[in-house]
Amino acid sequence: MHSWLFSLIVLCFIILLLVPLLKRFHLPYLIAYILAGIIIGPHVLAVFDEPGPIEQVGELGVMLLMFFLGMEIDIPDKRSALLTPVAAQLVRTLLSGAAALVAGYILGWSAPSVILLIVLLSFNSTAVVSEFLKNHGELQTEHGKMVLNILLLQDIMLAPVLTIFQVLGGQSIDVLKLVSAAGASVLIFLLLRAIRNRNLFQLPIVRELEQDHDWQVFAAACICLGFGGLASLMGLTSAIGCFAAGLFIGRTKAFHWLGVVLHPFRVFFTALFFVSVGILLDLNYLRQNIWLIVCVTLLVMLINSLLSALVLRLFRLSWSKSLYTGALLSQTGEFGLLACSLAGQMGIISADVLKASIAITGLSLLLSTIWMEFVRRYIQPITT
Repeated sequence: MHSWLFSLIVLCFIILLLVPLLKRFHLPYLIAYILAGIIIGPHVLAVFDEPGPIEQVGELGVMLLMFFLGMEIDIPDKRSALLTPVAAQLVRTLLSGAAALVAGYILGWSAPSVILLIVLLSFNSTAVVSEFLKNHGELQTEHGKMVLNILLLQDIMLAPVLTIFQVLGGQSIDVLKLVSAAGASVLIFLLLRAIRNRNLFQLPIVRELEQDHDWQVFAAACICLGFGGLASLMGLTSAIGCFAAGLFIGRTKAFHWLGVVLHPFRVFFTALFFVSVGILLDLNYLRQNIWLIVCVTLLVMLINSLLSALVLRLFRLSWSKSLYTGALLSQTGEFGLLACSLAGQMGIISADVLKASIAITGLSLLLSTIWMEFVRRYIQPITT
């Protein structure tokens, strides 16, 4: 207990030192969290020898982040506002796959390495993009909702990706889980439609919760964790289940005060997730392969930015919005990192490839925040 307490004190102190520096240069605090993870990790101060425990707590932070996003986001009334993100993500995934196949053919990569590149190109960071949009007051705009819908579709795509890894790893495919994952996706769609049509069913007991805050907290926790656990059992991510729970609770009057009261917990646990990314980075491997990692990271960010911008331009978004959205979707994300970790555990990819994917993800998360701010400030106004 004393060891954990000391480690958390050191972590908080380092973040306190980094935050004012980043604030001075108008950079997102996410960078502070990842840098803090690197500093307290096994290759610098070694406050945390391995990221396991803090990574698990950090995953809870992602679940809470998705839960609060569900509470805060407005579901578009227009059907076209939901169809555009679906079509855009499908086209973007196909183009990402084509780009990965071309790169793999030129470089002579194996099939698992090509699939890994497709994963890195297809998944972005919901945590990074949503926080960026919220900090700039864009989460509730039409553009912000479209970007968030694209990210949510990516979360649902994780189920078929894991199935592909099972095939490559020689494991038997769980058909029941595939069917249940499809069923869970349908249920989430029905929930979205019910919210859009303003006919969401609410239990009569909910009215009794309005005057009892303690009861509300534990009821919300049960719904959030229950939806998350159910989604995980059905083959989706627990985070998408928590998002569905947030959608339900956010439309219930009795829970409206929760978002403000529990916001500090969301900030703390989400920060821990990005701290765990910093701890996972193998600095020795990064130092030995620095130019390869930097080049691949920049290539991934460039392909993500250009493909996203071109796809959205095809759907008649302005060049200004298309380029800005491309910057928002430039990084690799937490669910892509999860898929890569599972691929490493199944023996589909080597330990070095797994280290490279973690390094590329961590570096892209750091660089994308700077790239998003640059495009928002300097490139978007020029193209408007």
